[in-house]
Amino acid sequence: MTTTYATRDGLSLRAEVHGDCGRPVLLLHGGGQTRHAWQGTAAALAAAGWEAVAVDLRGHGDSEWSPDGEYRLEDFAADVQDVAAQLAAPPVLVGASLGGLASLLALADEPAVEASGLVLVDVAHRYELGGANRVVDFMRGTPEGFTNPGEAAAAVARYLPNRRAPAGGGGIEKNLRLRDGRWHWHWDPRLLELSGPMLDPAGTAEIEERLTASLADLTLPTLLVRGAGSDVLSRSIADEFAALVPHARVVDVERAAHMVAGDDNDRFTRAVLDFLGDLAVPAGSTASGAR
Repeated sequence: MTTTYATRDGLSLRAEVHGDCGRPVLLLHGGGQTRHAWQGTAAALAAAGWEAVAVDLRGHGDSEWSPDGEYRLEDFAADVQDVAAQLAAPPVLVGASLGGLASLLALADEPAVEASGLVLVDVAHRYELGGANRVVDFMRGTPEGFTNPGEAAAAVARYLPNRRAPAGGGGIEKNLRLRDGRWHWHWDPRLLELSGPMLDPAGTAEIEERLTASLADLTLPTLLVRGAGSDVLSRSIADEFAALVPHARVVDVERAAHMVAGDDNDRFTRAVLDFLGDLAVPAGSTASGAR
């Protein structure tokens, strides 16, 4: 089922809901992706008795673009708070990359989101600048767009040479918009302005300080899923996170890099389902990230 959620600043966010049991899992994709990145995982969650809510973040996919270019990390965090408040019960937050950073801030910033669990996908309190720059370089790489979806699929294959190409292009059209006769990625180009402070050493230090502070009060059941080949979340950063959040479970997906869910969806989904299976979260319960 396709639905929409309103944000406090008046944007409409498009979402796909799989299942209808009142035990929500809020799936938040990475920068430059769409809700379709979670398609296989969302179906598996619904089959396991969860209500999977996959949202297009602001400026992505079929969600509205901010007319004022409001794409700060705080804006995404506020959207997580707003969407979660409209669900039937406090959700388990599953955030990949940008979605994970937004989830951490949503748990720390007032009014803190009510959640029943947290899954961070290849993201933590800090990240490797080299890997983050590689992601942004790919996003910036084709401002002129593509002549057809096949060209976009070829660009992805060059960016992710170790990933097996899906048959028929894997529905890449869902990640594209046809505009002025060219196919463009399905996100607002102004999103790249967000990357400035997130890739600048001074800006990165400030973000790291805020995210690290958010971990001090993190008492939710927490899972960190890392791509073993990731150049964004290194093993040393994952170990730091485990020390800062000693109750967290940390899982490496061996044949995955930063795009964990897309690189090995079966193993990623199994790790999430194992984590969810250990949660005693009756529908309608209330929990938050703070003590």
